[in-house]
Amino acid sequence: MNDGAGLRFRRQQRPQIITDELPGPRHKSTGTYSGKVFQVTLLSVGGVVLLPVLVITLILESPIQPSVFSLKDPPFMTGSWAPNLRLRDAERLFQEQLTGPESIAALGDVFFSGTADGRIVKLVGRRIFTLARLGKPPCGSLEQEPSCGRPLGIRAGSNGTLFVADAYLGIFEVDPSTGASTQLVVGGQEVAGRRLSFINDLDVTQDGKKIYFTSSSSRWQRRDYLHLLMEATADGRVLEYDAETREVSVVMENLRFPNGIQLLPDQESVLVAETTMARIRRVHVAGLNKGGMDTFMDNLPGFPDNIRPSSSGGYWVAMSAIRPNPGFSPLDFLSQRPWIKKLLFKLFNQQVLVKLAPPYSLVAELHEGGVCSRSFHDPGGQVVPYVSEVLEHAGSLYLGSYRSPFMVRLDLRAAG
Repeated sequence: MNDGAGLRFRRQQRPQIITDELPGPRHKSTGTYSGKVFQVTLLSVGGVVLLPVLVITLILESPIQPSVFSLKDPPFMTGSWAPNLRLRDAERLFQEQLTGPESIAALGDVFFSGTADGRIVKLVGRRIFTLARLGKPPCGSLEQEPSCGRPLGIRAGSNGTLFVADAYLGIFEVDPSTGASTQLVVGGQEVAGRRLSFINDLDVTQDGKKIYFTSSSSRWQRRDYLHLLMEATADGRVLEYDAETREVSVVMENLRFPNGIQLLPDQESVLVAETTMARIRRVHVAGLNKGGMDTFMDNLPGFPDNIRPSSSGGYWVAMSAIRPNPGFSPLDFLSQRPWIKKLLFKLFNQQVLVKLAPPYSLVAELHEGGVCSRSFHDPGGQVVPYVSEVLEHAGSLYLGSYRSPFMVRLDLRAAG
């Protein structure tokens, strides 16, 4: 068969194209009434659905007053930031036995953490003991958090005691053997005209004379953390507690959601995760540069939480949400569109809105000069969801979470 014959054959087999070239009277005589009924029904249903939305939009006030701020275009996740599945090799510990172990401290081979039900727990081998309660029961719901307490940052001091930052109740020193606690800083008090409404993380100097801690907001409490994140309120601070004078003073202010904090070896500056801005700041807390601030690492591919030292001289940073590039980052998109944020908070509660950012757990080891030496990922948070902190101990990473009902351990030798 020649080419011309083949062409004619294919034309003969071409499917018939159905067009609207049908007899006019026949087309007009069918479906006219039903089409109008459909249009009226569609408009009526649309009106029923949209009218309440319009009423809500016009009448209700938004609980947040968002600020407009700018984020740089998210960096490409290449090189040491390249996505991988290394966190999926981690092992879950104490599953369904504790909830929200936000931060972890170790004294020898004994671990301590604070949980969502207001407890400070002691983890010995496979056993869990309740070491202390800083607040008063009942516990277990967001409404009860202010009285029950919510322990967040926890540190082991050089004197062998524990120091705990409770989001509502303040800063405490806790005996790791007896559970006896001493309140050092009262939560909710005013310092320099602003309330300590959301105490987050802390670190203690080697001599135990100073405690540096973050107050994420004077306007929002921990149970409203998404309001703070979406509003982008610049009312966060770094504060200092002097153990000798028992006074609290402000070191740095006007930060957007200051979160994790970590003293540098010189004891004269701290690293602070400024979560909303996806960066880590260095705040000078002592010495000639006291009161100054610069940027340790800018434009992270995720939103940083707690910061803890690594054995190589760097710092482990936990991120439970990333800014994908290529991809879509909801928080980046909304940073320039406060009117959308207001509308969202009128229509949905925090539990619904938290799902806007797809889960993606990322931990990275960072070094001076903004260098990332390695990173471990769990796309979708299948094994390690809602990661909040990384504690390196005896060749493993112990991962805390602000929400998950377990802790996680990753063997660094196996992870590479």
